[in-house]
Amino acid sequence: MTKDFQLSRRGALITAGTLAMPGLARAQGERLTVRLDFSPWGVQAAMHLAETRGWFREAGLTVDVQDGRGSGNTLQLVNAGQADVGQVQVGLIAQAREQGATVRAFAGFGRRTDLAVLVDRDSPIQRVQDFRGRSLVVFAASPWAPFIDAFLRAGGLDRSSVNVMFVDPSALWGTYTAKRADGLMSTTPSAIPVAERPRPSRSILAEDAGINFPSYGLIATEATIRARGPALRKLVETQQRAWAHLRTNPDDGVEAMLRQRPDARLDRTVTREQIRLTLEFFDTPASAGRPIGWQAEADWTAALRSLEAAGAIRAGWQASNYFTNDLIG
Repeated sequence: MTKDFQLSRRGALITAGTLAMPGLARAQGERLTVRLDFSPWGVQAAMHLAETRGWFREAGLTVDVQDGRGSGNTLQLVNAGQADVGQVQVGLIAQAREQGATVRAFAGFGRRTDLAVLVDRDSPIQRVQDFRGRSLVVFAASPWAPFIDAFLRAGGLDRSSVNVMFVDPSALWGTYTAKRADGLMSTTPSAIPVAERPRPSRSILAEDAGINFPSYGLIATEATIRARGPALRKLVETQQRAWAHLRTNPDDGVEAMLRQRPDARLDRTVTREQIRLTLEFFDTPASAGRPIGWQAEADWTAALRSLEAAGAIRAGWQASNYFTNDLIG
């Protein structure tokens, strides 16, 4: 074999390999990093179901689904470009944009306000005013934080008539289950199933106190939405498919999460109930009959009015700056 032939053959192999790489990239799918809100719980079932059923792959995506350390932390990482997409409580966008963030919600799944205060199932507390002389526990970075005073005012109360205890997130559940607080400020889908064994509870809803706050959905920076719109649209389609499936098959979501997060020691009953309750907060009157993920300007306007009334954002906002339906099919 001559030297010239060897060089020619090597060049042909390199060329063939180079030409094959785009096909390999297509086979692997366009990559997206999706950062979730927290450690595994029911609201994340659709992401894990789409992975285990191969729906991401069918859509031409390779999705790195990462656990998070809170919705606020995930929002910061997405805004900083350290994750392509965040699955968070999208109501947090308003305050973040006040501070210069460029994130928007491009899909909203939990469109109804799920913020709630847990109390004992047999507690005499029925309304906000019944918390007079009682205690509430919350953590400082909770989505509840800007609404605490507004919630109390709805019952003619303030922090002099209710003991509001701020604790580290790691101490939140221990404080409540040890009955060192009468109420736990959290969300209904995440908290009620977890409380069932240690302290059976029911919810006093924030919406009953006139508070509006959109819950879980998908966010990305405006630059990512512009640059990667087709990939994000495919991601939305997989989630619409997954959530539609979970409406009648929640156990499939449980199995997917157990498979994807075997070390999380998830309780099947708790996770199934979290999925069920999450779906209960999917629809509002303004979004009824619309596709999963579609966001109503009326709902965002109500939320922004609540945040402005609570002093969390300034006047002069425009609802359309916080969300887009352009990627909803």
